[in-house]
Amino acid sequence: MLPASAEICPSPEAEAFVRFCYQRRRVPWPELYDEMCAVATRGLFRGMGHTELAEVGIGFSLFESPRLAQLVTAVVAEERAARRAARADVLDATRTSREGSRIDDVERPSEMTASAA
Repeated sequence: MLPASAEICPSPEAEAFVRFCYQRRRVPWPELYDEMCAVATRGLFRGMGHTELAEVGIGFSLFESPRLAQLVTAVVAEERAARRAARADVLDATRTSREGSRIDDVERPSEMTASAA
């Protein structure tokens, strides 16, 4: 059994599986475990079932759950950070766009006055 504090080095496929499941249903551990089991049972991730997922480091047994929970926690944290960063970028772009519009609105009347004279 792997202790919960043990370091893990997940395969890229294992991380991709967790991201796939998290993007389907944005819930934390242990709720995400149910989604991952359903995805594995149906082979929805690249046609991989329980056996193929076990080969890339995804195990669903009680003994493997601490390691899986650690992987899920890391991937969910990365996904949330990426979403926050993307949201911040959108807000910054919106603010910049609004500030540019206000500057254009202020400059336009003076341009019209200069051309009318």
